Amino acid sequence: MRAPSYLDYNATTPLDPRVREAMLPWLGDRFGNASSRHEYGRAARRAIDEARQRIAAAVGAHPTEVLFVSGGSEANNMFLKGAAACLLPGHLAVGATEHHSVLYPALQLASKGWQVRTIPVNGNGLIAAPDVGMTLAANQTSPAIISIMLANNESGVVQDIATLASEVKRSLPSAQVHSDAVQALGKIPLDFRQLNAAGVDALSITAHKIGGPQGAAALIVDKKVELEPLISGGSHERALRAGTENVAAIVGFGVAAELATAELSDRNNRLIYLRDYLEEQLQALGAVIFAAEAPRLSNTSYFSLAGQGRGIEGETMVTKLDRNGFALASGAACSSQRTDTGGSHVLAAMQVDNALLAGAMRVSLGAGNDKTDIDGFIAAMRKCISELAAMPSVNTFLNETITC
Repeated sequence: MRAPSYLDYNATTPLDPRVREAMLPWLGDRFGNASSRHEYGRAARRAIDEARQRIAAAVGAHPTEVLFVSGGSEANNMFLKGAAACLLPGHLAVGATEHHSVLYPALQLASKGWQVRTIPVNGNGLIAAPDVGMTLAANQTSPAIISIMLANNESGVVQDIATLASEVKRSLPSAQVHSDAVQALGKIPLDFRQLNAAGVDALSITAHKIGGPQGAAALIVDKKVELEPLISGGSHERALRAGTENVAAIVGFGVAAELATAELSDRNNRLIYLRDYLEEQLQALGAVIFAAEAPRLSNTSYFSLAGQGRGIEGETMVTKLDRNGFALASGAACSSQRTDTGGSHVLAAMQVDNALLAGAMRVSLGAGNDKTDIDGFIAAMRKCISELAAMPSVNTFLNETITC
């Protein structure tokens, strides 16, 4: 029997065997606390320092700009809440398609006096520089914090963050600009020095999207930015994140970041081919590809089969495909357990028709996928569509494009 095909790499990636090998000693005999002064502790500290250097090199930063945290959500919260705590309440602007770990902290800050504004996106999920300027136009004196995601976890849309940050700093030089780059690392080149020169003050990245372990991430932040720690009680991470370091996970993060950067070009070329092949097959089934005209990650395809009177819901199809051996998503993994979201806020911000929105599904490819996965997936899609079409609750729609 064929093993299930994993098509949900934007949610998390399998641990790269080379990363696992690097982590194993730190799950065994090398168990020291990196704050201890004896050899066990000093060895752990050296391992963390080496991982910090590897991650800094992977993203074009200085090692002192790398702050280790537990995940991308913590990194986003660390910047937004940490920067806001050091300022008088002012204006906070966030992209309409941000991850919930940006949107929810923004709502919390609104209750503390911050004026929160949403930066709109167009039908392809892109933010236009003039829209950033208009969002900031009414704010010329009070503190401002801006957060715009570099690569979207659902649609794969890649923002021109350097241009957007430059527009922010042109309109308001004192503004602090953050970008959630969790999905960007290992999929597009990242150079914090260049982005920082353009106006980006901080980036969030994480290990488990690039073949590293869950539970390790980093905030890459310009040392000129003042932050108040979310977790106090120790001098760890420049006294900005107290707590004994997860040495094994941090070591794995360092190796994963180094590998992801070194292998980026070859991986992208392969994934672009697979994604384009997938989308050709999907369009033959009548699928609508979201953000097809926008710059996108090489591995991500977000689509819907719910148009043309079809009553196919994304959640239903994802469940059926899972039973047929194909693991994918109907949206963001972090919000898939919620029943009160009313569908994807990303697609809603893109003003996608409600019927298409309800049918949304996301395939995100990775190192373990090949053309066989795509062919099997399309065959399973045809089978599931036929089964749904035969159900009384689903409109009959098998016309000229679908055969079994």
